[in-house]
Amino acid sequence: MSIFQKNNIGRKRLTARQILTDPLLFLAFGFGSGLSKKAPGTLGTLAAVPLYGLFSQLGFVYYSGLLMLVIISGFRICGAAADKLGEHDYGGIVWDEVAGLLVTLWWAPVTWQSLVLGFVLFRLFDIIKPWPIRWVDRQVSGGFGIMLDDILAGLLAALVLAMITGSGWL
Repeated sequence: MSIFQKNNIGRKRLTARQILTDPLLFLAFGFGSGLSKKAPGTLGTLAAVPLYGLFSQLGFVYYSGLLMLVIISGFRICGAAADKLGEHDYGGIVWDEVAGLLVTLWWAPVTWQSLVLGFVLFRLFDIIKPWPIRWVDRQVSGGFGIMLDDILAGLLAALVLAMITGSGWL
């Protein structure tokens, strides 16, 4: 038994092969991590960790520029993927989780503790969706809507992470 979905992905019933061979869908599905049957959002967030490792080594200015590229391209990637699947914000579309974790860790100290706590905080806020994140998730459509709730969850997680690291608890 595979942990990956094989068929019938989205309303248009795409296969995993179609997802993995289409460059736009490959990115939208977080380099394939969104194909997981269980917790695709968590695996999509994990897919951001190598990007964070690379971006954080390039310095703040480059990290910021690459983060903006991830976010701006994400509007198109997520919107087009939703159109191809025939389903808005399908669970396997995880490019928004990639962006959300990168937002969370943007200002954070580059330590494994910040990475782990940032990961947990981002997933927490992305899952529970406190106001205004839940409102955005329900009211804003298209690629912008798919991305925006995760960007907000990332900003909220970044704020809490900054308070914890700034207080000396971490």
